[in-house]
Order: sequence, then C-alpha cells, then structure tokens
Amino acid sequence: MSKEKFIEDINSGYTFKGSSIVMGGAMVDGECQVDTLVRVPLKTLNRHGLIAGATGSGKTKTLQIIAEQLSANSVPVLLMDIKGDLSGIAAESPGHIKIDERHLKIGIPFTPDVSPVEFLSLSDEKGARLRATVSEFGPVLFSKILDLTDTQSGIVAVVFKYCDDKKIPLLDLKDFKKTLQFMIGEGKAEIQEEYGRMSTSSVGTIMRKIVEIEQQGADVFFGETSFDTDDLLRLDENGKGMVNIIRLTDIQDKPKLFSTFMLQLLAEIYSTFEEEGDLEQPKLVIFIDEAHLVFEEASDALLNQIEAMVKLIRSKGVGIFFVTQNPKDIPDDVLGQLGLKIQHALRAFTAKDRKAIKLAAQNYPDSDYYDTETLLTELGIGEALVTVLNEKGIPTPLVHTLLRAPQSRMDVLTKGEINDILKQSTIIDKYNEEVDRESAYEILGKKIKAAQDEEHQAKLKKEQEKASKSSSRRRREKSGLEKIVDSTAGRQIGRTVARELTRGLLGVLGISSSRRKKKSGWF
Repeated sequence: MSKEKFIEDINSGYTFKGSSIVMGGAMVDGECQVDTLVRVPLKTLNRHGLIAGATGSGKTKTLQIIAEQLSANSVPVLLMDIKGDLSGIAAESPGHIKIDERHLKIGIPFTPDVSPVEFLSLSDEKGARLRATVSEFGPVLFSKILDLTDTQSGIVAVVFKYCDDKKIPLLDLKDFKKTLQFMIGEGKAEIQEEYGRMSTSSVGTIMRKIVEIEQQGADVFFGETSFDTDDLLRLDENGKGMVNIIRLTDIQDKPKLFSTFMLQLLAEIYSTFEEEGDLEQPKLVIFIDEAHLVFEEASDALLNQIEAMVKLIRSKGVGIFFVTQNPKDIPDDVLGQLGLKIQHALRAFTAKDRKAIKLAAQNYPDSDYYDTETLLTELGIGEALVTVLNEKGIPTPLVHTLLRAPQSRMDVLTKGEINDILKQSTIIDKYNEEVDRESAYEILGKKIKAAQDEEHQAKLKKEQEKASKSSSRRRREKSGLEKIVDSTAGRQIGRTVARELTRGLLGVLGISSSRRKKKSGWF
C-alpha cells in the first residue's frame, strides 16, 4: 500500500459525523502527518477499551488525555488511581516548549485546562468514603467473592433469607459473622426447623474466608453510609463531567479488596442505572488502572462474574477501560469485548518478552502498512498504536499515533492542593459520617445473651432444686437418726438413773448393814 493511499484511509476511517475526542496525529514512515488526526467517537466509548504498555511508556498520560476530554464533553469519569499519579488532572498544565513542539507537529493548538475533581477513598486515604452493605451484595455475589462451594453458598443464602424474613439489617461483616454464630448456636433449633440442617464445618470454612478478606481491609468497606452511584454522574457549574478519583495507593497489596469493590460497584451501577442502549455519548466511563490486580487473584467464579458484567453494562451507557502492561493480563473473553485499543511500547528483554509481544500483536487488526510486532518495540514515549470502533461498530485501521499532551498537570498535587479540593466537596460530609445503627450484630447478640441468660437461670434453678432435694433428704435422714439417738439416749439415761438409784439404795443398805454388824460384834 502506498503512503498516500494509507493516509487517505486514515483520514477516511477517523472522520466521524458525531462528537469525538482527538487522541493525536497519525505517524507514517516515522513522521507525524499534520492534520491527519486520530479521533475516537464518543458514541462508541461504551464499547469499552484497553490501554496497554510497558512501565514508563505513557499509559497514565493517555488515560489523562481521554479523561479530561470526556469531562470537557460533559461525560463524568471514574478513575481508580493505584499509583497516586492522577491527581494532577485537577490542576492546569503549566505548559512547556516540548508540548508546543509536539502539538505543532500534530496540527492542533495546545490550551491548558483543568477538570473538576472529587476524591474518593476505600480506606484511610482522604476523600469521600465508599461503602456498601453486605445486603447490597446479595448472596450470589457475596459467595463468589468468598469463592465458596455450592454447599457453602447455600448457607450464605440462608443467612440472607433469615435476615430478610426477620427484618434484621445485614450491614457489615460482623453482622454476617454474628448471624452465622447464632445459626449454629443458640438459634440452631429455630434455623433447622425453618431452613434445614447446616454443617458446622462448612460454617467454619465460611468464617475463615471472611477473616481472609477482613485482613485485606474489607471490614472498613462493608457498612453504612452506602455510596449512591448517582453521585458519580454529577456535572460542575460549567457543565463539565466530574472526574471522580478513587485514591487506592494503600491497597496495592490487597487485590481481593480491590476486586471485591470493583465488582460490587459494577453490579450496583448495572442494577441502578436505566437501560439506555446506544447513546450519542456514554453516561459514565470507568478507568481501572493496574487492571491485572483485578484478575490475577480472582477466582474462576469471580472472573465469570466480571466477564458477564463487562458484556452487560454497556447497555446502561457505561464504558470500562482496563489499563495494564500487556493485553495478556486481561482474560480473552474480556479482551474480546474491548472496542478501543491503545498499545504503547513493549520491551523485549527476554525470550518470554518476545513471545508476549508476538501474542500482543495478534490482538490488533492486521495492518497492510505497519509491521506491528516490530513497531511495538520501537514506539517512543507518548506514542501508541491505536484502533477504535467507528460509528457503525467497525474497527478502524491500526495507526501509529503521536499522542497529544494532557491539558492538565502531568504531576501529582501537593497535600495542600488536595486538602483545598476536599474542602470544596459537596458529598464528603454525607459519606464520612460514622453510622453504626442497630443491626444483626446487636439484635442477634441480644438474642444470644437472652438465651444464654435463660440457660444460666435454668441451670441455677436446676442446681437449686437439686440442692433443695439434697437438703430435704438430709433433714429426713437426720430426723430418723435423732429419733434413734433420742430413743437410745433415753434408754441409756433410764438405765443410768436406775443404776445410780440402785447403787445409792444398795449403798444405803450396805451402810446400814455394816452398822448393824458392828453393833452385833462382828468386827
């Protein structure tokens, strides 16, 4: 294919009727073609996307470019910031001569700009707290997160059913554990009669699974006040979409908490957002940075749930972008759902790396102009291979693209700047208030205590009755003994008195007899 024909195909393939965002300029034979722009139609951004590339190749800045342009087009954004380097989107770019040179090559002016930002938090980072109740997860999703067997999942279903039937709030993990404790303890007879017998060993396994996710910090995620997903759809006073940044720098080593949160959030969005079909632009776009953390620790059941959610959620007007180092980090079933693909450079240091690059090249449309496998190792910082879906859902030609620079700051905010943004938040007070209303932990705790008190009282009563019977028996035994003793003593006293009387009488008689004998001269 000639250079001219290829440039013509690019201009034709990346010209859209509806609104679009500009990614950069097309590069052919190592040179950027002025005014040959690579665009992404807003209409297809609910078809999801991938941003991949080696560390330091420019993935985060590409994410920033897309997010700030979405915001400028009144599309709210949710960013999961694991490395902590996305906060700069809240500040205007200071500009630089190299930025001006880059934009001159592309053929578009550079205008510094800023996006409205809301900081959110799953843990101890500053921001509006994201929480959800156990009830909101439901038994199926909760079981998948814990990676339970069918038998164990059945027990989880009984926990939810019991709490629903008895109108007992199931809010956090201590509520769930207390309910399990009740079901195999004081409430065992009640549960068995209504819901059937439960294996104690299975309950013990579930308890251990809960402890495992607690150790990753899930105990601070479950509870109230639950986050309202409608708060992700806000616009600022200028009509720009809010860029919601979840600060996750302290949970890089807690992949289960991350995947638990992400899956619940997607499930909540899917259940609460209205069915939209294909809109002119998405209602919300979610970027999941370091996406391999979601998948590498996920169970098969959890992966299946994520794959199903990715397929379904686009009908709600929601797009999801996965940001990772290599396309192989994403399961094939998910990768096949991603319409926009942006591939930064990959490095071939080992035979394993070369094999990964070869596989990565196969994830992109065949090109009549580029040697994709070779080009992947030659891309510079801020360059990428791009393919998108056009307005008819057809993949556009793969293009080597010189990416535009972010209009916002390419650096993190200071603590003072972050605090200033937090002070302006209209939702932080709503979600950061500690709420611990009476729920399963307190309600069942009272039932357990009442049952234990009743059992204790019954035991005391039984012991008292036993002691009373023992005392009565001893009294009866003593009474008989006293009669015997009294009778014996009476006889003994009688004999003693009789004997003493006899002795006294005989003594008197003896003395008298002796005196008579003396008088008679016997002595």
